[in-house]
Amino acid sequence: MMKWIFAAMLLIAVVMGAGTGRMPQVCQSALNSCVDAVELFMYLLGGMCMWGGLMRIAEKSGISDVIAKLFRPVLKRLFKGLDPNGRAFGAICMNITANLLGLGNAATPLGLEAMKRLEQEEKPGEVTSRNMVMFVVLNTASITIIPATAASLRLKHGSAAPMEILPCVLVTSACALAAGLASAAALDGLWRGKDGK
Repeated sequence: MMKWIFAAMLLIAVVMGAGTGRMPQVCQSALNSCVDAVELFMYLLGGMCMWGGLMRIAEKSGISDVIAKLFRPVLKRLFKGLDPNGRAFGAICMNITANLLGLGNAATPLGLEAMKRLEQEEKPGEVTSRNMVMFVVLNTASITIIPATAASLRLKHGSAAPMEILPCVLVTSACALAAGLASAAALDGLWRGKDGK
């Protein structure tokens, strides 16, 4: 689907550039954007490697188990029937930790691992379990305590106080998480009521 959206955007840009006589600007912008994208990738790569490495160290050293114990009381209520000592629960905890630190890129492999483990634990014949849906909501609309990636981008573009967005990030991410979890719980109850389960 995304390939069609990007192809349409590219086609519209070319048509509009040709129609307004600004094709040189369109070509120049396309070339500059490619360079900017590579520069941005290289700028963020160091931070991604560092935080991803720290997450792997935490997993290998047993710190992830300590984090899992901290999250256990809350997550046991959200992920009903999930083994608190299982690998899926541990991967979910590490994903939440990465999201709390604002490390969306480091959280992605942990999220994929958690989803793979949740898929292994679901009932036969079940396409998507309640826990899988709850995890997607929790992962997508997570609370961010330290917006590390956003702060890095702000610093790169000359912000004198890159972390000044922290109060806004906390409020908006908390509201998004509350709305997402409430919607997931309400729709789950509605769906199960309809199926009579």
